[in-house]
Amino acid sequence: MNVKLSEAQKKKSIDGSDGVAAIMQQVLKRENKFSRSQEHFWVVGLNNANKILFIELIALGRQNRVTSNPPDVFRMAIYKLALKMILVHNHPSGELIPSTADRSITDRLIKVGEIINVDVIDHLIISEKSYMSFADVGLIAKMKASDTWRVVEKEEMELKKMKAEIELKKAMKQNSIDIAKRFKAMGLDNAAIKKGTGLSLGEIKKL
Repeated sequence: MNVKLSEAQKKKSIDGSDGVAAIMQQVLKRENKFSRSQEHFWVVGLNNANKILFIELIALGRQNRVTSNPPDVFRMAIYKLALKMILVHNHPSGELIPSTADRSITDRLIKVGEIINVDVIDHLIISEKSYMSFADVGLIAKMKASDTWRVVEKEEMELKKMKAEIELKKAMKQNSIDIAKRFKAMGLDNAAIKKGTGLSLGEIKKL
């Protein structure tokens, strides 16, 4: 689920863990009390200038556990052409020490990101009042230097296939948008454009 950003947040350049932690704590506090008692796993996609391209809620778990898998984590990054990614999840207990599972999934996602050229630059564990950064304490650098979780050939092929499929769908969507714009310039009504391109009426009205 895509998290809506304010105009100020869209323009903000992330220059350290403090900035993204503050934004994600605001996102967490939007939730009601029950939802804040569950673990959330978000990914924050950045461009080369460290500006936020998207924040995506990948998974919502139980009070002390949330699971995620690489295709879900990286799908939006590929679609939005993100070059960098920050992982974020909350600990409702307020305890900020990373678990063995937290370390393992971070290491795995770093290695997956290397395959598809998305640099996982940090993982934040947040509470409503504080946070812990894997990068700040040296864990990200240590994991990047480690051979643990190196992706095997079969997984690498599956990831590259996923990336190619997403890029193809994106190109096809853009082609439909280009055709719809030409139809609109020719004076065709929205219903006819919808039938000819497969776009929704909402998408057509925005053109």
